[in-house]
Amino acid sequence: MMNTMQTADLAAGRGALGAGLVVAGIVVLALLIGMFLFGSRRVRNDDSRRPRPEEQPRMPEGGPVREVREHREPEEMPRTDERLTPHELKGHGNAGTRTSPSQERPRWDEGGSGGFGSGGPGAH
Repeated sequence: MMNTMQTADLAAGRGALGAGLVVAGIVVLALLIGMFLFGSRRVRNDDSRRPRPEEQPRMPEGGPVREVREHREPEEMPRTDERLTPHELKGHGNAGTRTSPSQERPRWDEGGSGGFGSGGPGAH
């Protein structure tokens, strides 16, 4: 009979521990949800202010900016007898470009296939 009582006490202890863990989980979940809602309200309140008139965008003095189309070509590498490192190059190693003297856009040759694998007949 004593053995049965000890087993019942252990089972009751495990049940209380399990219930305590469930309650702790619910409390943590409620805290996380509350913190999320508090943070989202705070962000919404900060972002809802309308911009003042001096904060509004203004048109440039020269009028609206238009798209500029021009043909660019790479700048030439300087010719030297020594090897140049990137920091010695113009633009610190970034490839520079300049306006091309010819502003004609390069076109494919007539009868050419265009891009590789485009399915065109190609030049023979």
